[in-house]
This record gives sequence, structure tokens and C-alpha cells, in this order.
Amino acid sequence: MLGLALALGVLVAVVVLSIGFGARFLSPGEVWAGLWDPASPSYRIVHDMRLPRTLLGLMVGMALGLAGAIMQALTRNPLADPGLLGINAGASAAVATAAVFFGVGTFFGYVWFALAGAAIVTALVYAVGGGRSATPARLALAGAALNATLLSYVSAVLLADTQAIDRMKFWTAGSLASADFATVERLLPFFAAGLLIGLLVARPLNALSLGDDAARALGARPSVIRAAVIVAITLLCGSATAACGPIVFVGLLIPHMVRPFTGPDLRWLLPYTAILAPVLLLGADVLGRILGSPGELQVGTVTAVLGGPLFLYLVRAAR
Repeated sequence: MLGLALALGVLVAVVVLSIGFGARFLSPGEVWAGLWDPASPSYRIVHDMRLPRTLLGLMVGMALGLAGAIMQALTRNPLADPGLLGINAGASAAVATAAVFFGVGTFFGYVWFALAGAAIVTALVYAVGGGRSATPARLALAGAALNATLLSYVSAVLLADTQAIDRMKFWTAGSLASADFATVERLLPFFAAGLLIGLLVARPLNALSLGDDAARALGARPSVIRAAVIVAITLLCGSATAACGPIVFVGLLIPHMVRPFTGPDLRWLLPYTAILAPVLLLGADVLGRILGSPGELQVGTVTAVLGGPLFLYLVRAAR
């Protein structure tokens, strides 16, 4: 419990930094006044720009972190990640299709396409990778192939429509810059449903890690567990990608950083991941604002730069 309290303290600190950093720096006192005092000069800055962005980062970070953790548990692949296995690319391809061919331009329109794309690619990767007999190598190869194909499709579709490129240039890089309360409110039901299902499957997934026969002996139903996990991953990844574009490595890095302290027990791993994944995402967003000043680097770019070297280290360690 002490570890969770410390993790929450770190998250609170990063939230304050996320609200404070921007074109105009706000001290912790100005952040507090901007949150609660309508007469404060910082009130509009906090409520119109910084707070929606921070709340969106919190939800998207939790969504990607939890999706990565339960995906690693389901596939028994320590390198599983919604970005690396093509789940985010599936959602991105569906959103690009919606924007270019159907003229969709809002989150509520995007999200249904994103959920469908994420679900289809999740099922494809699992099936092509071998289903119940899937190995980490086969899953990684299937995900890499689908990821490359879908990202090429996204690029081709957007290049065919210059107006779509202008509308989606920040989205395709993975960005929190266009966050507003409307997007946060519309994301919340999908995020909450995925979060609830992900936390509920923690105990059954622990049993499933022992094998199907052992899981049945413990009262679990492997087919139901797998279906629930796919639903959770679809809701979490699809809604997160629809809201702010494809962001990679969050679902890979945080479970690996947490696992040495929690062990493989998902009843501890998932809560720590849910707290620390937003720390990484919001921290990367703050770093992008600092390094790109007076503009900003998109958070998807920053997480990719930070995650690439660590991914190579994990591959070498696994080998």
C-alpha cells in the first residue's frame, strides 16, 4: 500500500506540472487558484486549455497501460503492446477511412470506427499468431506485419486527400493538443467500461497463466476470459486512439517497469500500471512542451523517442 501511495504522489506531482507548463508557466499557487477561483487570472487558462488536456492524458495513459498489461498476460508475450502488435494501427486505419471516405470529423464519429478497427486487428493478430498455441515470436511477427501494412494504408489514404492531412496532422502524430471537455466526456464511458472489464479479469487471467486445464480446475472459463480481454483491449485502445491518435510504447514500458516490484500477479500489477502509465504520458507531454518551446513536440513523438531504446534493451534482455 505504501508503494501505491508513493505512486499516487508522483502522479499528483506530474498532474500539477501538466497544468502548470505551457506558453505561460503557472506556479503551483496559480494552478490551485486557477482550479477553484473564477476571479483568478489563470482560471481560463486552466479550465479552457490545461485541465482538459491533463484529464485526457490521464485517461489515455491509463487505457494504454492497462491494455498493454492485460495483453502481455493473455499472450504470455512480454513484448506485447497495443502499438507494436498493430492494435493502434488498426484503429488509426479505421479513423483515416472514416475521415477521408465518409467525411467524419468528430470524436464521437471516429470512436465507432476506431473500436471496429481495433477489434478486427486484435482478433487477426491473435489468430495469425496461432491462437491458443501462439508464441511471443509469432505474435510479434504477425503484429509487425499488420502494423506496417496498416500504417502504409493510413499514409496513402491521407496523401490522397490534402484537406484530411491538414485536419489530422497532429492526430496522426499522437497529440493531446486539441483536448477539450467535450472529448473527455465522450471518451469517459468507453474508458470506464474498458477499465472495469480489465480490472475484473485480473484474477481469472492469473489462473489462465497456469494453462487452460489449470484455469478450468480453478473455476475459470478460458474462452470467456479471452473474449473479455479482447473486449477490454478494444475499448481501451480504440477509444484512446480515436481521442488523440496512435501513441506507442506506453503499454510496453510501464508493465515492465512495474513487474519487478509487483511480480506477475495482475491484482497488483494492474493498479500500479493504471497509476504510473499516466505519469509517463503526461511527463512526455510536458517534456514535449519544454523541448519544443515556443511550440511543442507531440506526445506520440516523445514516447516513441523514449521508448525505442528501451524496447531494444528489452529485446536483447529477452534473447
